[in-house]
Amino acid sequence: MTRTLDEWLAYQERVNVRSIELGLDRVRAVWQRMGAPAPARRVITVGGTNGKGSTVAMLEAMLSAAGSRVGCYTSPHLMHYRERVRIDGADADDSLLIASFERIEAARGDISLTYFEFGTLAALDLFARADLDVAVLEVGLGGRLDAVNIVDADVAIITTVDLDHMDWLGPDRDTIGVEKAGIARAGRPAIVGELDPPAGLVEALGRIGARMARAGADFSVERLAGGWRWHHLDGPTLDLPDPALAAPVQYANAAAAIAALHALRAIDAPLAAMDLQAVASIGLRMAKVAARLQSLGGDPVLIVDVGHNPQAARALADWLDTQPGGRVHAVYGALSDKDVAGVMRALGSRIDHWHLAGLERDTPRGLPANVLAEQLALALPQAHFDAHENVSAALAAARAAAKQGERVLAFGSFFVAAAVLAESR
Repeated sequence: MTRTLDEWLAYQERVNVRSIELGLDRVRAVWQRMGAPAPARRVITVGGTNGKGSTVAMLEAMLSAAGSRVGCYTSPHLMHYRERVRIDGADADDSLLIASFERIEAARGDISLTYFEFGTLAALDLFARADLDVAVLEVGLGGRLDAVNIVDADVAIITTVDLDHMDWLGPDRDTIGVEKAGIARAGRPAIVGELDPPAGLVEALGRIGARMARAGADFSVERLAGGWRWHHLDGPTLDLPDPALAAPVQYANAAAAIAALHALRAIDAPLAAMDLQAVASIGLRMAKVAARLQSLGGDPVLIVDVGHNPQAARALADWLDTQPGGRVHAVYGALSDKDVAGVMRALGSRIDHWHLAGLERDTPRGLPANVLAEQLALALPQAHFDAHENVSAALAAARAAAKQGERVLAFGSFFVAAAVLAESR
């Protein structure tokens, strides 16, 4: 029986009741049954707590500017599953995904796969059939035991390491850093994108034998009037335009992406002639990714972001600190495994009024608004808030309360961003 894409996705959720099942043996066995073809001539894997999606988008834009044929795999999606697999700048269509799922199902036999593992194998399968120059793969969870790690990356990027998914990855930054280091390979470049990485990450990369390049040590960022400068210790210095993606943290993401391309040039003859200054400049101007401080316009302006953990909230706070005055009305919803109080404390008094949105109808992991309200009362006792049954109601209330010159900031779970983007079409 031929299934539609939606039917395939529903089937994948039923066939393995575990949404997360870390480990590579099962997914690698299926990939080997499918022939385990290389997904592209070169592979860049991007892991980290935050900044992965933005870094992938910048890499895609820069490599495309260099004339490379690029495939990108990211997760989760916002509006449609097709967003997860991009080939040469376009989302994979339903028919390609369906055909790949059929091949995976035929190959797996009695081996169980999670929803994410089905999707990872589909991306690798479609990339292998697309004659790509470079595949850019975003790690879903952790690194060492994530399904993406069945592929040996030519260059690995670890953007940041912070406290998230602690039930799966460990209780502190050092332990989490060890897990994220697992995407690196001996003798191959590993780009560390944050200035103060945990010792666990650095030590693990050393044990692996990766050729580490660290932000602030091997490459650096200098902000200039009307742009910024990227410099590498081995010589290259680039004067670049500001990223089109908002937020101060995007300079660090851009710097890591450029460092990865610089490393790739040294090991790939066809890419050695890449004009790094030119492709980086074009890519920075062209890179776009939904719901990363995305402005939807209006007055009061509506901003949507997927920041959902304390580190991402600190980045949001830094961005708000650069903005002109005007009250901020937050639309916020979260999942049960997130540090909600940590997110709230990171933003603190920058939020003038919280509109808390229940997500329990969107996903079994969604928190009701009353639970968010309890957390807010503990984290920020003086905060002003209203509780709403869903994102739509919270957004409507925030828009009604906000005056001209103020802003509505909708953030938290991907479910919040998806709902806001759907209503703003």
